[in-house]
Amino acid sequence: MASVNVEKLVKKYGDLEVLHSIDLDVEDGQFVVLLGPSGCGKSTLLRTIAGLESSTSGDISIGERNVNGMHPKDRNIAMVFQNYALYAHMKVRDNMAFSMHLNKTPAARIEERVNWAASILSLEPYLDRYPKELSGGQRQRVAMGRAIVRNPDVFLFDEPLSNLDAKLRVQMRTEIKELHKRLKTTTVYVTHDQIEAMTMADVVVIMRDGHIEQMGSPMEIYDNPANLFVAEFIGSPGMNLLAGKIVEDSGKMICRVGELDLPLPEQMNISAGQDVLYGIRPEHLIPSETGVKATINVVEPTGPETHLFCHMSGHDVCAVSRERMNWKADEVILVEPTLEYVHLFDAQTKEAIKRKT
Repeated sequence: MASVNVEKLVKKYGDLEVLHSIDLDVEDGQFVVLLGPSGCGKSTLLRTIAGLESSTSGDISIGERNVNGMHPKDRNIAMVFQNYALYAHMKVRDNMAFSMHLNKTPAARIEERVNWAASILSLEPYLDRYPKELSGGQRQRVAMGRAIVRNPDVFLFDEPLSNLDAKLRVQMRTEIKELHKRLKTTTVYVTHDQIEAMTMADVVVIMRDGHIEQMGSPMEIYDNPANLFVAEFIGSPGMNLLAGKIVEDSGKMICRVGELDLPLPEQMNISAGQDVLYGIRPEHLIPSETGVKATINVVEPTGPETHLFCHMSGHDVCAVSRERMNWKADEVILVEPTLEYVHLFDAQTKEAIKRKT
């Protein structure tokens, strides 16, 4: 196992700069997820760590070794790709053993490692099948097994579950996390799926346009987004955001959104007249007997909870309830924000407004 340290990493394609002075520290044994929309630079960062892309400037270290300019095969990393990258003419056993054959590993050691990896991934019944005889999930297990047998310092996953159906994705998420728990190998995992990031990561790194916007534990990022981009990107349904202005009323600060006056947490770093975006996640905007009026547009029962998509003072919002009520479209209800979970963002800078310390 080993840590991964990236310092002031820049990647350019000609005059186009796609990674902008990236600093990233992955501790030994951590599971770090690079999360962001398509084109944000997360896969480029992963491929640069792997050595599949060369950096323009900056440093990459794996363990105690600076790996700048080092060939991928010498970095002692193992990569699992989105498209499995299995050899169709080879059986599962030979696919998993291929890298060890290249390294002239003794046959007894190869058999031992392949059987060990197959037992971890429940692949024993499939070792003598060809990839075409396997399901998508089984193929992805073979790709993971091929990585495991190498006993690498670092696992790199590049959107490995994108080609799987929804049910299998859930299953494979669990299997990858259990694998990490068992092997404790440092892992960097790329995805655009926030559910994967939230459920699997020790640390989530949110990227946009070649920059790191925020990094922290999944719940730190969910509960305390650093800016408007992170707040909108994390969460499903997304955070409700209402454009308003801070107003002082009877010595108390409120946020005026159209005709509505919304309550604010105490000790916020705000001033009267300030333009803000008032953020509240759907699960913290709760139907109640008090609050502000909202007109229901669509009711979406999901089983454990009901999503109410409403119109409120010129804004479309979503409220979530675990109560089983017979709500109908066009019904007017009252919703109340849970104050401790209200977020404010400066309308100009789009940065989160922090509470006074």
